[in-house]
Amino acid sequence: MVVLLALLLVAGGSAAESSSAPAASNATTASAPKLKAMKQQLKSKIIPTAGEAELPNGIGDVLPSGACKPDAAAFCKDLKAGDGRLAACLSKRLQAEKKGNVAGRMVSSGCMEDVAKYKIARSQNINKDPALARACKDDVAKVCQSSSDTSTPGSVVACLRTNSRKLSPSCQKEVLRTQLEAANDYRFDARLFATCDAAVREHCANVDPGDGRELDCLADNSKQLGWACLEEVMRFQKEASDDIRLSLRLFKRCVNDQKKFCKDVEPGHMRVQVGGLDTGMQEACEQDLQTTCSTTADDLKDEKKRQTAINCLQTFKDELKSQECRDKVHRKMKRAARDIRFDDVLANACVEDRKTFCNDVQPGSARVIRCLQENRGVLSKQCTAALFDHEVKMAEDIDFKYPMRKACAWEVSTFCPNVPHGHARVIRCLQSKLDHEDMSKECKDEVNRGLNRAATDYRLNWRLNHACEQDITALCSGLCSTSSSQPCGGVVLHCLSEKQDNITSQACQEEIFYYQLMEVSDFRNDVILAEACRQDVEKYCKDVEPGEGRVHACLRHQLNFISEACRAEENKLAAVEYRDIRLRPKLAKVCSEERSVFCRDVRPGRARVIKCLMEAMGKPNFGADCREELHARSEVVKNDYRFDSGIMDSCADEVDHLCEEAKTKLRGTAAVLKCLIQKFDEANNMCQAGCAELSRAVRFALWDYASGSPLTTVCDADVQGFCPKSTATRPGGVFTIGVAGHCLSKALVEGKPLAPQCKALVLVAAPKDSRVYLRYPESANALVARLADMQRAAGLEGVLVDPYKRQGSAVTVTGWVALVCLASIGVVAVAALVIVYRRVAGIDKAHTQYVKSGDA
Repeated sequence: MVVLLALLLVAGGSAAESSSAPAASNATTASAPKLKAMKQQLKSKIIPTAGEAELPNGIGDVLPSGACKPDAAAFCKDLKAGDGRLAACLSKRLQAEKKGNVAGRMVSSGCMEDVAKYKIARSQNINKDPALARACKDDVAKVCQSSSDTSTPGSVVACLRTNSRKLSPSCQKEVLRTQLEAANDYRFDARLFATCDAAVREHCANVDPGDGRELDCLADNSKQLGWACLEEVMRFQKEASDDIRLSLRLFKRCVNDQKKFCKDVEPGHMRVQVGGLDTGMQEACEQDLQTTCSTTADDLKDEKKRQTAINCLQTFKDELKSQECRDKVHRKMKRAARDIRFDDVLANACVEDRKTFCNDVQPGSARVIRCLQENRGVLSKQCTAALFDHEVKMAEDIDFKYPMRKACAWEVSTFCPNVPHGHARVIRCLQSKLDHEDMSKECKDEVNRGLNRAATDYRLNWRLNHACEQDITALCSGLCSTSSSQPCGGVVLHCLSEKQDNITSQACQEEIFYYQLMEVSDFRNDVILAEACRQDVEKYCKDVEPGEGRVHACLRHQLNFISEACRAEENKLAAVEYRDIRLRPKLAKVCSEERSVFCRDVRPGRARVIKCLMEAMGKPNFGADCREELHARSEVVKNDYRFDSGIMDSCADEVDHLCEEAKTKLRGTAAVLKCLIQKFDEANNMCQAGCAELSRAVRFALWDYASGSPLTTVCDADVQGFCPKSTATRPGGVFTIGVAGHCLSKALVEGKPLAPQCKALVLVAAPKDSRVYLRYPESANALVARLADMQRAAGLEGVLVDPYKRQGSAVTVTGWVALVCLASIGVVAVAALVIVYRRVAGIDKAHTQYVKSGDA
């Protein structure tokens, strides 16, 4: 009775706890009948909400007089049974035996079975585990008050595990102990055992029990599991992801690395391992998951929904409200960019491809990812799509481009020290320094590699993708599916480039210009051109180093020999270059002074700066080098309409309607321009803007006249006959610029016999208001004489025009100024008539006005 009283006092703990776990008697002092009586009588209700429960074996421990009696005497002889102490002692011995750290007597199989039965029974209700119940009593009242083990066995412990970060230290310690036990044997997790026992017997019958092997087996056979069992497996995996010690497979493989690299890191709360949507990220992003990604805690139990949530957080990470959440998402993406194992989607999609192409590649430092990229053309569709999605996500920050970040570490700190990370700002900074002499070859190679890859799909160019989102929808929709993970092949980039003038967003305009700048610099940055010219580059330019437009120059030098497809793409790119002086580095450099003097306020684009420079070519102090470059450009433009942005944009309909046949003829012969000149009157009826651009183009061709040029060759004989010989013999001289146009227009006004085709050329070049007077110079002369007579009749002291002092039949003013003057004659004539009428009618006679004043 004394022994029994002592047991009851220990078990009682306090009156409020009713019959809680006894302190247990020594196996040698308690008789079997007394222990049987305790088993029947002693119950625990430490946590009332969990429900009253009978203590296992009446003492809350392994039965010391059963199969474990010899083992208890041998290994735990000084230990009193109760509160699970004997089970803990025997379990420790069993673990040591598994590790091979003991010799001699082993724990018997019967005792092992008894220990297992005790732990299974204990897991059903928290009150059956007095140590756990006492440590967590207050915590259950705070966070798990609604859980009851009576209705759902094991639910209170499950609730505590879910809220592990909110628990007191003493409770956390005991909860971790139950988790470690379950990690070794799934049967010690009541909910997992109840729902998955049948699945283990079906799918894992050949698996040796213990050491978490059943759990690994269930995870490996997840596709064959029922929903209830799968949910419990995923729940346990989620709990295990919070502490490396709860994943025995991972712990065994990483224990040495943990000691080496993380020896000062306390396990738990994902401090040692990171993978999937870990507990730390889930808690930090709880609010953002709900508001930004419309994801609930229940959704995260589903693997697909969980992965969708991760993608959502990564895609909208700039919009997340929690800074802690943004930091965790950034850290996860940074790790996924370095090691494929941290990108679940990519890793799972490329399992077979890794085995086939990258089997010997060690994970880490983006080596496996780089290996997959190098074998992109032969990967499975599933892996290719996952790799593309990975690259799109990682295009936003150099932190997610590990090879570039590593190769350019010095350059980032030197050239871009104050550039914020994110939004590809550092990447753009490095791109702008490609020509810097201090940039290392390793960094330059990585930056160029990124540029070449971004040229294959606009979505890989983060800045352009975001700046042009609306314009792509408006101008280039349907060219490439945005929902597809397959690259667009540059078609959207080409579309935006061709429709640049219709782009509404200034940011998009800037990004398209930058793409064009990279395109003209390196042929590989135009994926369509690179593919069309691949064989030609190999044949004619294989020794030319890409960059600074060198390969483009080489191909254009061989323009008559390269393939038609390559020639077409090079001509398209040349047309783009001719629209903006900034895309022609040499021209921009040699004309920088002239641009600052004559065209300082002219906005680049649509050849505006170049047009301005062409108009200023004849002015004093215009540099010879700039004039020479402009002359070379002019020779190309006036012989092929495609290089004239004004003609291309404004005369497209006229060309298609009137000159369709001319388009098919050999380029560089001005065939289309000649056709438009020949059918100028028809074109004028179709489109005034197109005719204005054609007039401007022909005017420039005559302004920068060169003998033998295809467009103006019809005027060679007239220039030879009517223009001053001294200026014609000084090509490139100051007085040569504009002379041909002046003298041809003068000859036409004077009625000299120009060749019909040359006359047509001069008429097209003339301003619209003056063209009628050039067509009928006799009428103009008669109007001049009539104007002079009206001036004299009006009694004007000075005359505007004296027909008797004119040279021949021409007015004294010449060139394009004469055309404007002629256009003004009509207005002056009308004014003169009004003056004569007022004089004759006496309206303008002198008179005196008298004003009489008086009283108001």
